[in-house]
Amino acid sequence: MSKKAPGAPPPFVLWREVLVAYAMPAAMAGTGGVVTGQPHLTAAAFTTIGGTSALVAAALGAALRRRPARSRPARTPRAIASAALGLAAAALALAVGLAAARWLPQIPALSASPWPQRLPVDLPVSSAIAATITTWHWRGSRPARTAQHRLPTAPQPERQTS
Repeated sequence: MSKKAPGAPPPFVLWREVLVAYAMPAAMAGTGGVVTGQPHLTAAAFTTIGGTSALVAAALGAALRRRPARSRPARTPRAIASAALGLAAAALALAVGLAAARWLPQIPALSASPWPQRLPVDLPVSSAIAATITTWHWRGSRPARTAQHRLPTAPQPERQTS
């Protein structure tokens, strides 16, 4: 049985978000790597692509869940909040990916590997998608804004009842 009240938004369950954030990109990129014959894409699907998505979903989801409850819902539209956090996550991941692509090849075991060169693409794309979807689901689990009751600015004429 569901513990959700009728008409209430679906609950935000962090472990499900993290599981889906890992499984879906890994399955899609892994399938693409197998179909196109790109073993590096297949390996990246289960490491940098799926792992980054799961890490971003876990960190962002935990941060969003810890936000203090407010007496009124947020005013930012769901799409704008999702897009903004997706862009912020992509920018941060791009910085990490560029730094890693520069410094990881200096490690002798990774000097000939193509893996560090994939990071400036894999990390921002995975982060943006995971942050956008996680924020979208989280905002969808919050109560919707209701119309505010306003006092009329001009007195309303009274209706006569016969």
